[in-house]
Amino acid sequence: MTYDPLRTILLVEDSPFDAEMTMDALREAHLVNPVVHVEDGVDCLDWLYARGPFANRPADDPAVVLLDIKMPRMNGLDVLRQMRGDERFRRTPVVILSSSREESDLARSWDLGVNAYVIKPVDVGQFFQAVRTLGQFWALLNQAPEQE
Repeated sequence: MTYDPLRTILLVEDSPFDAEMTMDALREAHLVNPVVHVEDGVDCLDWLYARGPFANRPADDPAVVLLDIKMPRMNGLDVLRQMRGDERFRRTPVVILSSSREESDLARSWDLGVNAYVIKPVDVGQFFQAVRTLGQFWALLNQAPEQE
């Protein structure tokens, strides 16, 4: 796999407010990576596998998936489980952005191989800083290890 600094950031978030706030934070980080926003886990998997309405998307896999947990149709933990069960997406960085403070959600996320878990703070400034930092790290600095 070659490193392309302009790979897509895939944002999976059902709340229009939270999605816009996340995209604003990524813009403030001066990231030039394209951001694709889908609203639930089913659309996320359709995008990842380039099927259905996303069949004609560019072939590159995302630099990072920013994933909410509590969504309609398919939750983020089910998406993460499917990604980690597929060799193609096993090493794709996944960051959970969730308002869930439930220990079970945190534990299941780590057990399934999430790379980071950010609890959406009430303070918008803290949220912006967390998203900017994560976006810069995962989209610009980090790259998945070479396939064996």
